[in-house]
Amino acid sequence: MIEASPKRNIFLQWLVWHFYEVPKGILKAFKNFLVFNFNYFSIGLLSRTLFSHWRRYREYYPRGFNIKGWLRAFSGNMISRMLGAIVRTVTILVGLVVEFLILIGGVIIILVWLCLPILIVFGFYLGLRLLI
Repeated sequence: MIEASPKRNIFLQWLVWHFYEVPKGILKAFKNFLVFNFNYFSIGLLSRTLFSHWRRYREYYPRGFNIKGWLRAFSGNMISRMLGAIVRTVTILVGLVVEFLILIGGVIIILVWLCLPILIVFGFYLGLRLLI
């Protein structure tokens, strides 16, 4: 919080705290959530290795001219790559959905925080209206 200066009253200090310092902290926290989620789902790494073999399951091609062995190795490698691509794509999509939900949650929280003084005044007004 900003040091109390004799030239500023407590209301101005509260305004600076409520509308500048806390939203900056909330945005920093949600940036950390977004970076954590991106790293948790390894979105960058998975997108770079999208068509790599699944769990490094790979068949080696036989030496010499063996068409049956070559086709078996080729089909096994293609199945491994396609399985890897499917699993990585699903993981990337789930990570991006969670990233979007975190972003929406951050926007909602920052908007609620900024509207909180209005909601408090409105709540006092409704409470006094019920009493009178």
